[in-house]
Amino acid sequence: MNTIDNLNFSGKRALIRVDFNVPLDAEFNITDDNRMVGAVPTIQKILNDGGSVILMSHLGRPKDGPTDNYSLKHLVKHLSALLGKDVQFASDCIGEDALAKSKALKGGEVLLLENLRFYKEEEKGDETFASKLAALGDVYVNDAFGTAHRAHASTAIIAKFFPGAKYFGYLMAGELANAEKILNHADRPFTAIMGGAKVSDKILLIEKLLEKVDNLIIGGGMAYTFARAQGGQIGTSLCENDKLDLALALIEKAKAKNVNLLLPVDTTIADAFSPDAKTAYAKFGDIQSDWMGLDIGPETAKLFAAVIKNSKTVLWNGPMGVFEMEKFEVGTRAIAEAVVEATQSGAFSLIGGGDSAAAVSKFGLEDQVSYVSTGGGALLEYMEGKELPGVKAINS
Repeated sequence: MNTIDNLNFSGKRALIRVDFNVPLDAEFNITDDNRMVGAVPTIQKILNDGGSVILMSHLGRPKDGPTDNYSLKHLVKHLSALLGKDVQFASDCIGEDALAKSKALKGGEVLLLENLRFYKEEEKGDETFASKLAALGDVYVNDAFGTAHRAHASTAIIAKFFPGAKYFGYLMAGELANAEKILNHADRPFTAIMGGAKVSDKILLIEKLLEKVDNLIIGGGMAYTFARAQGGQIGTSLCENDKLDLALALIEKAKAKNVNLLLPVDTTIADAFSPDAKTAYAKFGDIQSDWMGLDIGPETAKLFAAVIKNSKTVLWNGPMGVFEMEKFEVGTRAIAEAVVEATQSGAFSLIGGGDSAAAVSKFGLEDQVSYVSTGGGALLEYMEGKELPGVKAINS
């Protein structure tokens, strides 16, 4: 793997694609800085070598060009604190200001560019736009795993302007190494935990995992599709009615592969999708018509936790319920704590980005698992066996 360890950056301007797409509150305070923290080792290595750093990222989904809400200027103060030095800011990601400031950088200095997605050319993978970005640096580093599955100008197209001078940053290299460990070097028993809203989002990954795991746990909204497929009553719970046959096929495939497929045995139900809803417990597949399942129940939490604690490798992607609401976080918290306990007993645990990462962060457990991925969608596609454009661009 061609990482930044293969180069001394002294006297070089490193153009780094980072993933600083972080959540901000109404006052533009960063509410979760994990992605920024994850990029610090790469930045520090280059600065310590005597190089300078130009950082480019997107933030949010701006629709019509520059808007204050999506400006990366809101990150400058916190990034300066993380790096222990003043970070300069360019009011555009291309053009005269960006070019002048990048050329004036001295060794040990850092410049943050304005939001890449203020230009539609970024997401279109426009080559001319990529060439303008490329003019800002001597070396290209991709450390944005969260966008590696997108063939955007800054993640894939730009690499062609740096033949022989393109590298993976530490975060990107770590993501790939840990995903590879899970996929091809897992110690057994290997347990995968799949949650979230839709079976359709995880079909390819589930099918891939059925070739590799000993236990497959299914919870979250997607579980109710399995319940209905087996003739259960699920009230107004989430369900993909066009995926019932698929759910049954996955159950049969698990049997054929001798994979222990675990579905909930009980569920926490509510009379409304609300933090103030009335709640009760019901057997899984036996929910009255005007109620909905919003979390796994206590018996399911015990069942799932016992399997997890007995595992040597754990992959977790997707919550067990609507963990954003306190009433319906119990199941997800129980799974998180079981993963921590397995890790403490020597298991390797990978939290698959997205809502799973948000959950372990909410519960303050992110430092007690082996690895928390910064890229939900990218990790899913990599594990499904797809070639990620951002990875291919560095390797080719």
